[in-house]
Amino acid sequence: MYDVAKIRLNSRLARHARVRKKVSGTAECPRLAARRTLNNMIAQLIDDTKGVSILQFTTGSKEFQDEFGKLTKTEQSHKLGAKVAKVAKSKGIETVVFDRGGYIYHGRVKALAEGVREGGIKF
Repeated sequence: MYDVAKIRLNSRLARHARVRKKVSGTAECPRLAARRTLNNMIAQLIDDTKGVSILQFTTGSKEFQDEFGKLTKTEQSHKLGAKVAKVAKSKGIETVVFDRGGYIYHGRVKALAEGVREGGIKF
């Protein structure tokens, strides 16, 4: 009998590795990495040439939960995307490369991407 959770995780990691072969961020066009946990979303802008994180936000932070804690997880992901876009614009970032982390482009991952796009960042 196979452990379904392990198979699902290995499949996601394989998809992520396939995408990461092609997707890389620079200072002008950083990589927007999305991570999804059971309860939270994490969005991070990464400059892969230097190997540094430019900014990172999560729906699990106290400040975010105080402001948007009563919304659904999908709505929180959308607000997180808008927050990332706002801070990225203030840092002079206009375009990003989206790294969905091997997750299906649906639900919270899609809401995060749409929030960033509505904030004025181009993919």
